[in-house]
Amino acid sequence: MLVDRDENAIKTLGDLAEKGVTLIHKDFVSAAQDLVKQGRKFDVILADLGVSSPQLDRAERGFSFRFDGPLDMRMDSRTEITAADIVNSYSVDDLTRLIIRYGEESLGRARRIAQAIVKARPIQGTTELADLIKQTVGRGNMKHHPATRTFQALRIEVNRELKLIEELLPLLPRLLNKGGRVGIISFHSLEDRLIKRYFSEQATAGYEAELIVPEKKPVSGTEDAHNPRSRSAKFRYAVKK
Repeated sequence: MLVDRDENAIKTLGDLAEKGVTLIHKDFVSAAQDLVKQGRKFDVILADLGVSSPQLDRAERGFSFRFDGPLDMRMDSRTEITAADIVNSYSVDDLTRLIIRYGEESLGRARRIAQAIVKARPIQGTTELADLIKQTVGRGNMKHHPATRTFQALRIEVNRELKLIEELLPLLPRLLNKGGRVGIISFHSLEDRLIKRYFSEQATAGYEAELIVPEKKPVSGTEDAHNPRSRSAKFRYAVKK
């Protein structure tokens, strides 16, 4: 069984359906809720929380400023709000809070970026926004492009990524057989923090715990010439009691 809210991913994996794999076009929380209602149980669950390479590499999806495309960033095209909607409607205060919370940007830089965005509206393209941010705060000694954190914040807001993780975690034990394992791959600290906290709560819950957490530390990704994006990955797992 494979769950993905991206219609393009479901289409690409269509051949698997012919081989008996069930493909579900939903976000993982909606799918998990349905499976719980159906009483389904599994021996292994793997949740990959990352953005896919096809999403990042296609300009029309608007996830990356490496290509000039529309400010979309929706993992599911059925989602109503786009990154352009946020950029062109949120107030300076709301944009500042968003960039700090989900982009982990400093208050000063976040506010300067938010003010520049509001002043430059309307903004419709990825390159336009990235260039504006670079002009506003400069590059300095940063390893990454100065727009990286703002783009992350917008993507998380559009797709409700952290909210969905919070809703998914307590559903996982209900989907596992006794001795079943769940593994979760995250790609930035905000995601990993939520998973770490939930697993820590399980590890210290005593008789009320539903999961055993064999390893406190995650397995971290490494530099891979074939898949350089894997370097930021962290893998944590737990076992159903």
